[in-house]
Amino acid sequence: MKVSAAIEKRRSFRALEKIEVTDDLIKELVNASSLAPSCFNNQPWRYVFVRSPKILDRMKATLKKGNEWAYNGSCIAAVVSKKELDCIIGSTEYYLFDSGIGVGQMILKATEMGIVAHIIAGFDPRKVKKAISLPDDWNVVALIIFGKKAKKKHEISDEDRPERLAPKYVFSIDEYSKKLNKKVKH
Repeated sequence: MKVSAAIEKRRSFRALEKIEVTDDLIKELVNASSLAPSCFNNQPWRYVFVRSPKILDRMKATLKKGNEWAYNGSCIAAVVSKKELDCIIGSTEYYLFDSGIGVGQMILKATEMGIVAHIIAGFDPRKVKKAISLPDDWNVVALIIFGKKAKKKHEISDEDRPERLAPKYVFSIDEYSKKLNKKVKH
């Protein structure tokens, strides 16, 4: 699959079916992430892949209301990092930016493999740290829910309905420029 095809095909589906998450599958996903660019190739991202039913149940308890769909995921990966793992230039800490690039490459690889990799921010970081025994000085950047697109659709609550059912909209270059000009003082 070409990169452009993976970019166009990737979606954050919420109706998931189980898949087998093997060590080899995880290695392929992590390898794709490890090839991502980062400041001085520091690769500040770390992943905790949770597959065991007992710890998955703990992870499910960390999710905020509205993310119950993730219970059908086969695996939840916690993306973790800390600023000391990457460049700090002036007041700019690059670890979150670089971790995002690594995650982006991972989800494109998952898409190529026919796997849904849905990134979420709707979780309680303190509970996640406890669930995976992560030390306090680490940050939980995001969670990635892995599964296979289900044939059935996911029920959407009324409060989610308007934004979730809207067609995917892509800003034009002109719209990006207008947004940028409004926020940047010359």
